[in-house]
Amino acid sequence: MKKAAGFALIKTIPVFLGYIFLGIAFGLLLQKAGLGAGWAFLISLFVYAGSMQFALIGILTERLSFAATAIITLLINSRHAFYGLTFIERFRKMKAAGPYMIFSLTDETYSILCSAKKPDNFTDREWKLSSLFISLFNHCYWVAGSLAGALIGQFLPFDTTGIDFAMTALFIVICVNQWRETRCHLPAKTGFFCGMLCLALFGPSGFILPPLIAVSALLLIFRHTIQRNMDDFS
Repeated sequence: MKKAAGFALIKTIPVFLGYIFLGIAFGLLLQKAGLGAGWAFLISLFVYAGSMQFALIGILTERLSFAATAIITLLINSRHAFYGLTFIERFRKMKAAGPYMIFSLTDETYSILCSAKKPDNFTDREWKLSSLFISLFNHCYWVAGSLAGALIGQFLPFDTTGIDFAMTALFIVICVNQWRETRCHLPAKTGFFCGMLCLALFGPSGFILPPLIAVSALLLIFRHTIQRNMDDFS
């Protein structure tokens, strides 16, 4: 267990740096909206949805209906349905831990689970435990950052301008690392092309879901071609 936890800790250090600062930003904004540290802790523990949590601040302060909240949540977090397809079998094999793995599958956790490679000296059980620890550590980082931000907001004035760029920087680092470790770049190029095209067509506020659908469809249609290219590079 210690070996799995140590592996997960090293892998999640970049996420720690991003989650702590972005979590603090969320806590500060929540405190500014009149919701205290208790709200920050509970929302981060049970919602744990990044961008949805920032949207939740407005939902709570504006007292939107349950129907409106459900629709907003579906639109913002619909991308996770595509992430989950990748890990259906993997999470199913984790048995009791499977439901938590599904719940805690954030963008950053997904990226780490995709890029991490099983060490040669790991047993199957240790490899499964490392995945669980990766999800758990990231969750703890987010809760800690949100709670710290709410507590800081009670006592110190804080300008949050630009702090959300920490997550953008984190995504760039993860993307570059995956690009360097993978010799076949067809899936990445497909995602980049679809993303840029949908950004031009739908604008920055509504382009997330269309490219996910397009990329998933293209990868399924041309999966045999992509697999052959990956075999050529292996």
